[in-house]
Amino acid sequence: MNRIKSILLILMAMCMPLHLLAAEGNGEEKSIDIPEIVLHHLSDAYEWHIAGDVSIPLPIILRSSATGEWTFCTEKSLPGNFFFDETHHGKIYEKMPDGSTKRPLDLSITKAVCQIWIVAIILIAVFLGVSRWYKKHDSTSEAPKGFVGAMEMLVMYIHDDVIKACVGEKHYKRYAPYLLTVFFFILVTNLLGLLPIFPGGANVTGNINITFFLALCTMLLVNINKEYWKEIFWPEVPLFLKAYPAPLIPVIEVVGIFTKPFALMVRLFANMMAGHAIILSFTCVIFLGWTMGVGMGLGLNLFSAIMLLFMNCVELLVAFVQAYVFTLLSAVFIGLAHPEHHEA
Repeated sequence: MNRIKSILLILMAMCMPLHLLAAEGNGEEKSIDIPEIVLHHLSDAYEWHIAGDVSIPLPIILRSSATGEWTFCTEKSLPGNFFFDETHHGKIYEKMPDGSTKRPLDLSITKAVCQIWIVAIILIAVFLGVSRWYKKHDSTSEAPKGFVGAMEMLVMYIHDDVIKACVGEKHYKRYAPYLLTVFFFILVTNLLGLLPIFPGGANVTGNINITFFLALCTMLLVNINKEYWKEIFWPEVPLFLKAYPAPLIPVIEVVGIFTKPFALMVRLFANMMAGHAIILSFTCVIFLGWTMGVGMGLGLNLFSAIMLLFMNCVELLVAFVQAYVFTLLSAVFIGLAHPEHHEA
């Protein structure tokens, strides 16, 4: 989070002179607020913006904290007792009878939820199509080509060089389905997030709730293991390290139970959100440049276009790298929970 704030502050400081020049040159009191625009586009929404004033309304499902009644509506037909609180990133709050405000139970189908459904549909379609090829062909005598061959290469690379190598020969089959699912989910989500129009554009892996859930799943798989807990509280080390004068090794291992998934969560969230923030910031600079005249606008547009092309190419690489790193570290943590004992 500190990294993201620092990036946004640096971008704001870089654009502040341009911001002032634009306001002075046009005599306008209100000017472009780049950090606000960036944070608004990175946050979740109750509609899917297409272009201009065109947007797809998404279903809002709320349970009133005052009456307990359910409300089904869209953003434009929101009842009067509910409102969007901009101080809480546009979340829906309810006006209570005593004048206070409270967050209702919100089960709305937001933009991030729709993006996850789209990713799930894409993955199901892709792997059902690939499996159909294997049903119709003999893979022992005929090698797949084209898209099916590329998918086989990617799956076998993650399966053999990451999962099998890190988890170990004895236990890898149990965890391979989860780790492969996580890899392709993060990869496809990252790639769709780079698309500026529907069905992409949602900042799913840049949402701390999504990365928290993925890290929690890995944490559960790591810790549901009797042998792992034995290694935490009574490892095969000298007695003074695990009992006297203080349980040094157990304390370190217990802290590691929470720091490992925390590192998974923050690494994916921070890297993806920072990349989106930089791309959106350079996009805002294009509009900011035109408020400063043709000469300055052309110069800033050329600079922004070059940086946008460069950053999008970098983000294509980052989309794969972050999916690979999350899967690799998850496999490493699971493998460490299954120690291989060797006789002296």
